[in-house]
Amino acid sequence: MAEGEKSKRHLYEVKDDKLVRLRDECPKCGPGIFLAKHKDRVACGRCGYTEFSTPKSRSTE
Repeated sequence: MAEGEKSKRHLYEVKDDKLVRLRDECPKCGPGIFLAKHKDRVACGRCGYTEFSTPKSRSTE
């Protein structure tokens, strides 16, 4: 594997003998295509689908 490249192992976890996907899948592309997590959004690298997360409002006291 090239330097800086990640394996796909970090996308899955095994719990109670079942495979659990740790990231959401793209609603447009379907199963097997995961959404990349960024600070303020999740995005699909294949089709460009993006969901922006809402900023948490700070309460003034």
